[in-house]
Amino acid sequence: MKSEKEKIEALEAEIDALPIGYISRKNIKGKIKCYHQWTENGKKKSKYLDDQTAEQLGILIEKRRELQQQLRTAKAFQPKPRVVRKTPKKVHEFKTTVSTGTALQKFVMPVGGLVKRDCYQELDHYLYGESDGKVFVLCGLRRTGKTTLIRQAILYMPEEDFNRTAFIQVKPGDNLGSIDHDLKWLAENDYRYVFIDEVTFADDFIEGAALFSDIFASSGMKIILSGTDSLGFVFAASEELYDRCVMLHTTLIPYREFEKVLGITGIDDYIRYGGTMSLGGRHYNTQSTFVTKRSADEYVDSAIAKNIQHSLQFYQYGGHYRHLIELYDKGELTSAINQVVEDINHRFTIDVLTKSFISHDLGISASNLRKDRERPTDILDRLDKAQFTERLKNALDILNKEEQTVTITEDHRSEIKEYLDALDLTVDIPIEFLPVRNDRLIRTVISQPGLRYAQAEAFIRQLLQDEQFQSLSAVDRGWVAERILDEIRGRMMEDIVLLETQKVRPDKHVVHLQFAIGEFDMVIADLHKAECEIFEIKHSQERVPAQYKFLDDPEKLEKTEHRYGTIRRRIVLYRGESTHLDNGIEYLNVEDYLKNL
Repeated sequence: MKSEKEKIEALEAEIDALPIGYISRKNIKGKIKCYHQWTENGKKKSKYLDDQTAEQLGILIEKRRELQQQLRTAKAFQPKPRVVRKTPKKVHEFKTTVSTGTALQKFVMPVGGLVKRDCYQELDHYLYGESDGKVFVLCGLRRTGKTTLIRQAILYMPEEDFNRTAFIQVKPGDNLGSIDHDLKWLAENDYRYVFIDEVTFADDFIEGAALFSDIFASSGMKIILSGTDSLGFVFAASEELYDRCVMLHTTLIPYREFEKVLGITGIDDYIRYGGTMSLGGRHYNTQSTFVTKRSADEYVDSAIAKNIQHSLQFYQYGGHYRHLIELYDKGELTSAINQVVEDINHRFTIDVLTKSFISHDLGISASNLRKDRERPTDILDRLDKAQFTERLKNALDILNKEEQTVTITEDHRSEIKEYLDALDLTVDIPIEFLPVRNDRLIRTVISQPGLRYAQAEAFIRQLLQDEQFQSLSAVDRGWVAERILDEIRGRMMEDIVLLETQKVRPDKHVVHLQFAIGEFDMVIADLHKAECEIFEIKHSQERVPAQYKFLDDPEKLEKTEHRYGTIRRRIVLYRGESTHLDNGIEYLNVEDYLKNL
């Protein structure tokens, strides 16, 4: 059995046999060119590579980084020789919390076994590619993996780069003067990579963010800024860091990453708990951020409402509240932001903000339950809606118009929605019509599905308490409740498919298409080639002709081709196995579709 010393020597030999440097990709006249870049005898060297060679070399370089991380870990646990200094070395006094060397190694070691998010590649490219004096901004809501990305980037650094890396943790009360003081010392001591977490805690960050790009990044230092105050980064990027930053948004965690990184499979689990990277493993659903309505509300408060208010407080020295200033002055801005998020999740019309709470889900469910083929019931028609909506209003903490000191207006709603869009929490999907209509409608999708589902479960809990509903047997109550939740999961699955398709295929026109009678859940149109794909999205594991009747309707197909071009594919996305029908209709498993986007 090898001793620790022999293991270290073996690792060093294996590392020496692997290539050094990194793969750089440059856009030259619209084409991506790959180069192997490394430093030799103090001089930078570069060699052009074809795509295949670049991919093979990249694997070897990544292997070298992983072995170097193992070597650092092994050395960290080796007994250190005692060093007796004749003259005590003067320790630099940092004004912020700065970690380097052994302290930094201990900070990053816990993420060694975690799977990397797809967006890790963008951070890696910034670190080892040409940055043109720009800073890198990691922004996203809480628990979406920002700090883990930083730790992974540091953990897998080559030894020579790790020794030139520092991590700064900014605390409330720190300011840019303190950060500048520490950055100057790091620059003078040849530190090249500096990660600054929670930088928006510095009160003067938004107004003075250019310090990082103009002074330090322009001198060759790689600066990575991170923080939960995403809106503050958006404001800074629009002004102080304009054209001088690379933005990486982490808020949207698509299904494929939910499965790959957290190891959790199934679209229904993604619907229930998707939206954060807070935990992994088989017990995720018992500790998820969105496992209860209360935990979801706490997340909205801390990650969204406080995020917006903190940014507005320091942007333009508090002069950017616009119409929201009256809500802020009365202490009702947090409640208003929560209300807008909840209203969007329930797909209410615009005037919901100033009218009593009316549940959109209740109306749809009542209609569908009346028409159910196996167990039709009019139970939802017999509910006391006034009592029911009052209990539901209390459960969702909605402030009705008569309870508000300041009436929430359309201006308030519109401005809050702007900030939710900027945070990547909400995304608008166009709704189009045949025959064509001039009015523009949108379908607002929440990028964190667990938020929506937590509120849906609150809806069901209130439904179960209704007097009329209690007249049903326990079996029937459970059946009706599950039927309503299944409808909600179905509509959420449509939203997820539309959102992720739009994000991954920005070059295509992705819409929900409605006819006078019927609809296509999704159309993906290539307007330049005049061709399209049409979809039905069904939360089902079974295949029945009723699912694709509109996809096989000659009149609808003719109108669609006239509007968007030749129909290349007709697809039903569902939860069963993928197959092709004789009539040309394709059935695709929705999870496979999302993973292959």
